[in-house]
Amino acid sequence: MAAYLEPLTGVAGHADRRVPLANYTKGLLLPIERKSVEPMAARLAPGNVRRMHQSLHHIVAEAAWSDAAMLAEVRRRVLPVMTRKQPLAAWIVDDTGFPKKGTHSVGVARQYCGQVGKQDNCRVAVSVSVATAAASLPVAYRLYLPEIWAQDPVRRRTAGVPEEVEFQTKPALALDQLRQLVAEEVPRAPVLADAAYGNDNGFRAGLEALGLTYAVGIQSSTTVWPPGTAPLPPRRRKGVGRPPRLLRRDARHQPLAAKELALCLSANDFRRVSWREGTRGTMRSRFARLRVRSAHRDYWHRQPHPEQWLLIEWPSPASEPTKYWLSNLPAAISLRELVAVAKLRWRIERDYQELKQEIGLGHFEGRNWRGFHHHATLCIAAYGFLVTERGLFPPPPNPTPPPAATPPLRLPRMPPGFRPRGAAGENRTA
Repeated sequence: MAAYLEPLTGVAGHADRRVPLANYTKGLLLPIERKSVEPMAARLAPGNVRRMHQSLHHIVAEAAWSDAAMLAEVRRRVLPVMTRKQPLAAWIVDDTGFPKKGTHSVGVARQYCGQVGKQDNCRVAVSVSVATAAASLPVAYRLYLPEIWAQDPVRRRTAGVPEEVEFQTKPALALDQLRQLVAEEVPRAPVLADAAYGNDNGFRAGLEALGLTYAVGIQSSTTVWPPGTAPLPPRRRKGVGRPPRLLRRDARHQPLAAKELALCLSANDFRRVSWREGTRGTMRSRFARLRVRSAHRDYWHRQPHPEQWLLIEWPSPASEPTKYWLSNLPAAISLRELVAVAKLRWRIERDYQELKQEIGLGHFEGRNWRGFHHHATLCIAAYGFLVTERGLFPPPPNPTPPPAATPPLRLPRMPPGFRPRGAAGENRTA
């Protein structure tokens, strides 16, 4: 771990930041219930908790080191190990929510929170992960700043929001992150995202402008032109004046919603496809695919949108299709390959599960912009160390338990009677 942390701590700038940054990253890997500053300080330095607390708090909440530079260094360290035996398979765009009470913590507002599955008081961060079939790592991460925050100069100043940060939708924020990865010449792979991003035509157009392939979820109401059809050509010129140049529709010639098109298919159009092994066995479902054209506002264009794949999933027990994707992957791709790419988005769920449950991504208790991002960056650095170790030492096909004589790992003892702020009560319920 010392070898892993050495180049990372060099990114922090001043030499006196190296030890606190390494300590904070190590603290995130400790087996303690809450990964906030106080309990980590008590575990790392039981004999001098106050001094360790001040050191950890300064490095995460006040020190002005670059999150982008740190994440780039983590990527340079981890990506070669991830791709040693498997090629890079995807860039995965997603966001994650953190339930939070009050109104003073940066970015907190009433919005949809995936962790609770409904509108709630929370803050949300947008990220991009690079993934192979066996591993993934977030390489870009930024807080989504709601419009109510972006337009409130008092709250912005109190929380330390940089002046250059303006309101952006989540798809626009994700596109900025993707542009940065392209500019840094990160090895390219198909972009995956759920319908919250894929249903945004501007997001898909931005991916195409960057020269990126994609397989993104869409809603069932997204309109497309069925195979072999397209918008009507411009009207013929009549008399003098400029000739019409825009595509058109009429009452009889209209696109179909993805669901309407799917319901026109027969059972023979669907094929059973398996894509990976899950905890309950092989994961499989029924899929169909069609070459379609997006119909989004094409009447303002001179040329129809290019053909792409519409992928439809209709599980056997379901009464109607459950998921839809649009993809500009090559026309020659097989159905099995297309399904495997689209379904790889599940890896981001594994990232967030481990980052939140094992590393403490949601345990930061501060309120300012810098602290929120510094904590997340160091969580990703700690997670990158785990990804690196897994890549260097893959588990054998039939692992055997360690011998009984193996000495247990010795951890520093907590001070007697220590109880960190924010700890759960003894009589809590599940």
